[in-house]
Amino acid sequence: MKYVLLSALVLSGLATPALAQEETAPPKAVTVSGSVGLVSDYRFRGVSQSDEQLAVQGGLTIAHESGVYIGTWGSNLAGWGTFGGANMELDLIAGYKTTLSEGVALDVGATWYMYPGGFNNTDFIEPYAKVSGTIGPATVLAGVAYAPKQEALGSWYSNGASAAAGVYDDPGDKNDNLYLWTDASVGVPNTGLTAKAHVGFSKGNKGLGPFATSVAPTGEYIDWMAGLDYAVPGTPLTLGVAYTDTDISNREAAYLRPSFSKGQDGTGNIAGSQVVFSLTAAF
Repeated sequence: MKYVLLSALVLSGLATPALAQEETAPPKAVTVSGSVGLVSDYRFRGVSQSDEQLAVQGGLTIAHESGVYIGTWGSNLAGWGTFGGANMELDLIAGYKTTLSEGVALDVGATWYMYPGGFNNTDFIEPYAKVSGTIGPATVLAGVAYAPKQEALGSWYSNGASAAAGVYDDPGDKNDNLYLWTDASVGVPNTGLTAKAHVGFSKGNKGLGPFATSVAPTGEYIDWMAGLDYAVPGTPLTLGVAYTDTDISNREAAYLRPSFSKGQDGTGNIAGSQVVFSLTAAF
């Protein structure tokens, strides 16, 4: 989950002693930040991308004082769909972040989701806009991401049986996708703990795209997460645990099998509830 690694960047700042903050040099025109981590399951919008197995992830962001930034993020994949190449996701990100008022920030940009070595029709671009701020002790973020019509988001297979047989029902189909989400976090004083929560709504084209991939496999669904992060004192490390789930039932996902199942054997539901553990290091 990307929000696991991003939270590590925030927590690393919270864990820095006040004296060290006072002694730091003036802000630089260009800053570089990033994180690496290990998660027990890579969940993208509530759906496992790693067959409910371990994933190694990392990201890097270069930001200018003007608010312009570029970044990249990657993770290994397994099980859910095939991308015609290496089982890896590599995201390229560019955007602009500015302050709207005291404590309120606007972040706009786009993410290019790509799969190295795979076919171009599995890649897609998704612009986004996020507003973040504080409400009392809590940090709150609301975001919208809209991906315009692209082949990667189309319904090339009408069901999992067609995907398993490798027979396209509607090759070349294009569609769009909308994702709305809200994140919230609050630090627990004098503990190093941060409580976090997330809820998202996906609306796209029901079905499977090229190589049995999909951003909204059932057309519309809700995902949510609740968890805790612990910033290990004196280190850049953060330990995390989170409960994640969706409202995609086994019955709703049945038409997607065997693609939409653990181990690709036609059983299980990779959008079902899961407890995810993480260890991240921010720099």
